[in-house]
Amino acid sequence: MRGSDRGTMAMFMVIFAFFVLVLGGLVLDGGMAIQARQRATDVAEQAARAAANDIDVAHLRATGAVRINDTACGRAAAFVAQDGVTTLRDCAVSAGSDAVEVEVGLTVEPQLLSVIPGLSFHMSGSALARPETGVVVP
Repeated sequence: MRGSDRGTMAMFMVIFAFFVLVLGGLVLDGGMAIQARQRATDVAEQAARAAANDIDVAHLRATGAVRINDTACGRAAAFVAQDGVTTLRDCAVSAGSDAVEVEVGLTVEPQLLSVIPGLSFHMSGSALARPETGVVVP
């Protein structure tokens, strides 16, 4: 072996190990980010359903039309607070009071890529729900 080639294998291994760790970090932390987005969407869907269940019963009995109460977003906020991981970003009852839209956020701290300062994944999920009433016969 020539004197100028000494240590090239060690340098190659250091660079190769670095790239393997970065690739593993992308796989692990990317998977965690995808799972966080799915969780945020799931919580948003459940919170929207909880809010859509808050209907004005007196108005329904008097007119037969479904109208969501103004307090529906409070139910969505309570449901999201139970989760403890996600935060309610937005909740809105539609103009006709027949639907509720909820947006939920979730922040994920990376595991392997945590060596990069300030890196975190901010995921969000949103859902729209409408109340259903009556018995539907196919």
